[in-house]
Amino acid sequence: MDTRRLILVMIFTFSSFMLWENWQKHNQPQPAANAVAAAPGGAATPTPSTALQAGATSAPAGAAAAPTVRAGETFSITTDLLKATISTQGGDIVGLELLNYKEHNDKSKNFVLFDSKHQYLAQSGLIGDGLPNHRTVFNRVAGPLELAAGANELKVRLEADGGDGIKVAKVLTFKRHSYLVDVAWEIDNAAGKPLNAHAYYQLQRDDQAPEGETKMVSTFTGPAVYTEADKYQKIDFADIAKGKAKFAKTADNGWLAIVQHYFVAAWVPQDKVQREFYMRKLENGNAYQAGVIVPVVADGAKAHSAVSLFAGPQEQAQLKQIAPGLDLVVDYGWLTVVAAPIFWGLEAIHKIVGNWGWAIIVLTILIKLAFFPLSAASYKSMAKMRVVTPRLMQLKERYADDRQRLNQEMMKLYQTEKINPLGGCLPILVQIPVFIALYWVLLGAVEMRDAPWIGWITDLAAADPYYILPVIMIVSMIVQTKLNPTPPDPIQAKVMMAMPFIFGVMFLWFPSGLVLYWVVNNILSIAQQWHITRMIDAGSKAANDAKA
Repeated sequence: MDTRRLILVMIFTFSSFMLWENWQKHNQPQPAANAVAAAPGGAATPTPSTALQAGATSAPAGAAAAPTVRAGETFSITTDLLKATISTQGGDIVGLELLNYKEHNDKSKNFVLFDSKHQYLAQSGLIGDGLPNHRTVFNRVAGPLELAAGANELKVRLEADGGDGIKVAKVLTFKRHSYLVDVAWEIDNAAGKPLNAHAYYQLQRDDQAPEGETKMVSTFTGPAVYTEADKYQKIDFADIAKGKAKFAKTADNGWLAIVQHYFVAAWVPQDKVQREFYMRKLENGNAYQAGVIVPVVADGAKAHSAVSLFAGPQEQAQLKQIAPGLDLVVDYGWLTVVAAPIFWGLEAIHKIVGNWGWAIIVLTILIKLAFFPLSAASYKSMAKMRVVTPRLMQLKERYADDRQRLNQEMMKLYQTEKINPLGGCLPILVQIPVFIALYWVLLGAVEMRDAPWIGWITDLAAADPYYILPVIMIVSMIVQTKLNPTPPDPIQAKVMMAMPFIFGVMFLWFPSGLVLYWVVNNILSIAQQWHITRMIDAGSKAANDAKA
C-alpha cells in the first residue's frame, strides 16, 4: 500500500464520514402517529411519581388543573442580551430573541430561540388541588419592561388565586450580562391548611432541526439530561414517541435541556434538591415536552420553589459556571478527548489575537509544527517514490505478464534505495482523528457564528459567500497532487487529478472557518513538501553525478 493509495483511503474515509452523517439525518425514524407516550390532552400537568412524593414533605396524589377563565395576553421585556415575550397564561416565556446573534439566512434580523414556528417555549406551574399551572391566566403586576441603566436585574411578577385563601405569585428575574433567568414560585397559604404541592418546569418544542445551520452534517436536536451518576444523556424525539426513551428519572442533582446547533435551553434546579425528569409527546401535532418536577418547600404559611432557566448560546466557559456538565451540550462525540484540548487552545489563541479567523490560522500552524516530524517522514517517502517512479514504470513494462516477479523486483528496488512504501501511512492515519476533531470544534463552536475574519468573510460558521476560499483550496490541492509521485496507472492518475475538484465542490457549503483551516494547512504542506522534494531530488542528482 503506497502513499497515494493511502491518500485515496483518507479521502474515502472522510467522504464516508460525511455521507454517514447525512444518512443519519435523512433516515432516522419518524415519530409514530399514535405515539404511546403522548401527553393526555396535549397540555396536562405532569404527575410526580411515588418515589418523588415519598422524598417530599408532602405531595398530592393527583393534579387538578385550575380552570382558564379568559385568554392570556403577551408582553415583552428587554435586557442588554435578550428580548423575552411572556404570556399571562401560565407566565410562560413564549418568545426569546437573542440580541447579539443574527438569523442564519437574514443577518438584518436577530436570532429567535423560542418561537411559535417550532412551538418552542418554557413553561412552569404548580401541581396540587386548585393551584395554578401553565394553563392558568395570571395578572401581571405593573413594573418596568426594560432593564434600567445601572440596574443588574429586572423582575417580572405575575399573581393568581390558588383558592381556599391561597395566593400564588410567579416571579421571573432577568439579569444583566446573562442568559440565566430565575423562575420562582411564591405561595402564601393564609388558610393555614396543610399544603400538598410540587412545581414542574418544562420545555416544549417540535422535532424539527433548526433551519440553515449547515447542509453538510446532521447536528443533534432534542432533549438531554445530566446527573452525576448517569452523566450526559441525549434522547431522540423518536424514542420518546415510541415510549422507549431511556434516561435518568430521579436524582438530587443534574439538569434537563433541549439542545440544538449552537444554542441550548436548560432547567437547572438547585443542588441537593430531589427532582424527577420526564419527557412526553403531545397527542396532537409533533410537539414534545421535557421537564423536571421538584417539591415545593413549605415554611409555615409560606412556601416556595425556584429553578434557573438558561436559554442562550453554547458558550462553554459560561456553561461551566452555571452547572456541572452543562458544557457537555457542546457535543464532540467520541472525539471529545481530542476536540476539547483543541478548542481550549483555539480559545487561548483568540484571547491573544482577538479574531477567530486569525486564531484558526495560528492554531493550524501550531498543529502543523506538532506533526512536523511525522509529515516530514511522509513527504520524504513521497519524494523518494517520485525519484524512482521512472524505474518502477520500466519494471511494470518489463514484467507486465509476471505479477510475482514484478513484486519481487519492486521490493528489491525499495531495499536498494532504502524506501519504505508504508513510510507515508502512519503520519496521515494519525492526523485523521485530529482533523475530524477540529472539524467538530469549528462546526460546533457558537463562537464562530457571526464571527468575522477579513473582508468578505463576515461569518466563520457560514459558507464563503463568493467561494473564494474553496477555489483557493482546489488550487492548493492541485499543486499538492503535482508534487506527489505520478501514479503509473493512468486511471489512478486521472482519479487523483479529479479529487481536488470533487473535494472542492463539497467544500463550497462548508463553514468558511473549516475551509480556512484546510487552505492554510494545504499551503504549509505545499511549502514543506516542496522543500523536502527539492532536497531529495538534489541528493539523488548528486549521487547520480558521483556514479557517473
